[in-house]
Amino acid sequence: MAGIHFFKNDDANVVAQKAIRVNLSDLAAMGAEPEGYLLNIALPKKNFNIDKWLDGFSSGLKAAQQEFGWSLWGGDTVATTGPITISITAIGLVPKGKILTRSGAKVGDNIYVSGTLGDGAAGLRLLKDKHTLKDIGDVNNFAPLIERYHRPLPRLKLAIFLRDIATSAMDISDGLMADLAHICHNSNVGAVIEFKKLPVSPTFSNLLAIKKQYSILIWSGGDDYELLFTIADKDQDAIKELSRKLDIKLSKIGKITADHNIKLLDQTGSEIDISVGGFHHF
Repeated sequence: MAGIHFFKNDDANVVAQKAIRVNLSDLAAMGAEPEGYLLNIALPKKNFNIDKWLDGFSSGLKAAQQEFGWSLWGGDTVATTGPITISITAIGLVPKGKILTRSGAKVGDNIYVSGTLGDGAAGLRLLKDKHTLKDIGDVNNFAPLIERYHRPLPRLKLAIFLRDIATSAMDISDGLMADLAHICHNSNVGAVIEFKKLPVSPTFSNLLAIKKQYSILIWSGGDDYELLFTIADKDQDAIKELSRKLDIKLSKIGKITADHNIKLLDQTGSEIDISVGGFHHF
């Protein structure tokens, strides 16, 4: 929805690509391979160039479909007195009995994430604050962060391999600790995460050197669309091989515990307050 999930003046091409990518990430979170999708769009009646917007939106859909081998099966387009609203129903397939869920994490499992954390949230923060960020120089120096926000990368190939070794999984959209809470709740377990093990990109590290307060985005920012998953000790060698094979950074960041609490520890072992941060839908 415009004004909630994207800026009202965002390029329609970018809006379409993000809509596709975040839904593909939902499929990856369950180990599914994409088959097709349904698309519903509500567009403003007044003061809106529908033809121009749809040209850009359609080109974005085409680019994403070609990149990920997905196709549009149908849907609906309506006029609205409210903001632009886009709804995608993602349809995928997974072999029987192989679906990834949030409910299988076991005490002692290792917690992993793919890629790096905080990039998308940092990109959003830069877009929101770019007119007041006088101390970081040219915002374009941090363009990869904005790109990660606009065009997240769904981990579809990784998800296929995780079917056989992950005990639980989901994608990170609301922030690492907020989404980890979903796995812990559904699996009836707790977790301990070590802040020093959270993977950060070189570009975000450069930004943190100037804006240390942005470090909260690493674990609470959302918009990562990386996979968060749990693995038994016996499968850690398989994860190392998978990381090498797919050329994807896979980082062990913590452990599943029995006490039903979720803790984020700093370098001294002290607990970091995680009561703030994370995206809340309501």
